[in-house]
Amino acid sequence: MKVLFLCTGNACRSQMAEGWVRHLGGDNLQVCSAGIKAHGKNPRAIAVMQEAGVDISHQESIQLTDGMLEWADLVVTVCGHADERCPLLPAGTRKEHWPLGDPAKAAGSEEEIMGVFRASRDDIRNRVTDLIQRYT
Repeated sequence: MKVLFLCTGNACRSQMAEGWVRHLGGDNLQVCSAGIKAHGKNPRAIAVMQEAGVDISHQESIQLTDGMLEWADLVVTVCGHADERCPLLPAGTRKEHWPLGDPAKAAGSEEEIMGVFRASRDDIRNRVTDLIQRYT
């Protein structure tokens, strides 16, 4: 099974989802993530994943290509913008939408912002765990 996580900028949510699949999915899943545009990786996303024992620092922030859509068996949009802008998928490609809030928009103290990132990380882990159980 080949899973593509699609987000607006491939900076936070899709990066975390890719990291969780790499960490939890074993050999039964191949994964990549992309954005409608590539905004670079968010250092807070890297930090909270590292806290959970998952290193996403080596992943790249990349822009969606037609080849990625051809490659994927399942496309998971992780924000409303990506869901709305998701191109027409090839026949047989499944699609799911996860309406995740953007932790990069969190405000407050650094600890409050990091709390939002941690909550997002944990929500994504739960969703990835469910996805793995359904597709492997």
